[in-house]
Amino acid sequence: MPSFDITSEVDMVALRNAVEGANRKITGRYDFKGSDARVEQSEKLLTLYGDTEFQLDQIQAILLPEMTGKKIDVRCLKHGDVQKVSGNKVKQELTVRVGIEQEQSKKIVKLIKDSKLKVQASIQGEAVRVTGAKRDLLQECIALVRKEITDYPLQYGNFRD
Repeated sequence: MPSFDITSEVDMVALRNAVEGANRKITGRYDFKGSDARVEQSEKLLTLYGDTEFQLDQIQAILLPEMTGKKIDVRCLKHGDVQKVSGNKVKQELTVRVGIEQEQSKKIVKLIKDSKLKVQASIQGEAVRVTGAKRDLLQECIALVRKEITDYPLQYGNFRD
């Protein structure tokens, strides 16, 4: 039976390149001279450091287009609260969401079941596998999920006949 997987992946090498590019732009900007503005990455966590909340917004305005230029969907970022650090410095943590969370995958499965398409959806760890009798039904299912789920970056791969 034909099947495909719905996943949510982030190219970590491209992400590291985007962070490095953003840091190069930050060090070159005149309004960041003498400040401790930077972006640090540790696995799936990006930490923005700045002197003020306005600087954090400016750092995001540099980082997000860098990520978009490297073909990384910025919807994979989960923004944390702005925290005060020693003195008058602030930081913000951005978590990179990789894989589909349990509640999101349940929402996708429910959406597919409620659509009355003749396909079966099942949760396979951090992915959702959809199987059906015909390839056309699977393509309709992809179109349905693309239309309905807009707040989370999804990829459709591992298409089998």
